[in-house]
Amino acid sequence: MKRIYLDNAATSYPKAPGVSEAVKHCLDEVSGSINRSGSAGFSTAQEVVWETREQIAALFNFPQAENVIFTLNVTQSLNFLLKGLLKPGDHVLVSSLEHNAVMRPLLQLEQQGVEHSRVWGNKEGRVQTAQFEEQIKPNTKMVVVTHASNVCGSVLPVEEVGALCEQKGLIFIVDAAQTAGVLELDFQKIKADAIAFTGHKGLLGPQGIGGFVLTDELAQQMEPLISGGTGSFSEHEQVPPYLPDKFEAGTMNLPALYGLHASLRYLATTGLEAIRAKELALTQILLDGFADLDGAVLVGPRSLDERVAVVSVDFPGRDNGEMAFRLDKEYGIQTRPGLHCAPTAHKTLGTFPQGSVRFSPGHFNTEQEMHAVIAAVRRILADS
Repeated sequence: MKRIYLDNAATSYPKAPGVSEAVKHCLDEVSGSINRSGSAGFSTAQEVVWETREQIAALFNFPQAENVIFTLNVTQSLNFLLKGLLKPGDHVLVSSLEHNAVMRPLLQLEQQGVEHSRVWGNKEGRVQTAQFEEQIKPNTKMVVVTHASNVCGSVLPVEEVGALCEQKGLIFIVDAAQTAGVLELDFQKIKADAIAFTGHKGLLGPQGIGGFVLTDELAQQMEPLISGGTGSFSEHEQVPPYLPDKFEAGTMNLPALYGLHASLRYLATTGLEAIRAKELALTQILLDGFADLDGAVLVGPRSLDERVAVVSVDFPGRDNGEMAFRLDKEYGIQTRPGLHCAPTAHKTLGTFPQGSVRFSPGHFNTEQEMHAVIAAVRRILADS
């Protein structure tokens, strides 16, 4: 039975061509650790890491590669940004579509006196910029939004929200977990202060590598979440004051960085427009197929306007987990049922507590696979 992988919103599969070879090359051929090895042969690894910073900076249209900070994933990046900037008495605005990577740190910070308010979206996962402005308080310091919902695929108006934050003097942080590598993310256009990303989703790289890009001004305000050895500034026990070292304590995941370096090359060659066009074409097949299917209810946007390739479906009267299990066991179709680490998003969309089954096609899926998915769902629903 051929496998059809439709869980790219969780992690992309397969990875970009050349990724696994790059990881293997690093493990087999590269000895030492960044900033901690003096051998002449290790200079190539240093170059790979620097080039990867330059690739990320170019992807986000940011002028300074040293402001690209590598972490293990977008969750760690968001923890760095939230816990490194927020203080007791501060107020934060978020959308009701946020992932627990934002909400759990904020709830921890709530115990320290940091407030937050939610800007609620509608049943299609749409959020209006005016709603953010209405909820700004005298102590509002920051706005944090996901660029696109990992539950229903709706894209939030980050350029408009960024302009509002610039006007009001608020820090603006964007969670690009679902959009980096798929949508244009121009740091200058969206007036961001920081963008958090992960390597293993739309960037088509390995797990265990992510990061954030931030302005010099924000870096000066921000305290490191983790401190320790960097291989630099070693005559001092204080944290290095310069980037990227200030936020990159400890040994980095060099094999994953080699893999990300390879995947970013692939993205640059292929082009984000081509990737997005392919993914939206696959999404349209799913939207059309589910739209007139008795026993299936589409969750979120019904059109391709302002969305990414994340399609959630509720199967009323059935257990969504069992539906996903049967798709996998009987047809080899891998999806993701449940609440997708975003319970308030499901409350916004009307699918709490039952959740939904998420179908998230990627760049390497085919139209034939999408038609096969619709056919499989039809057969399961007909089997009463």
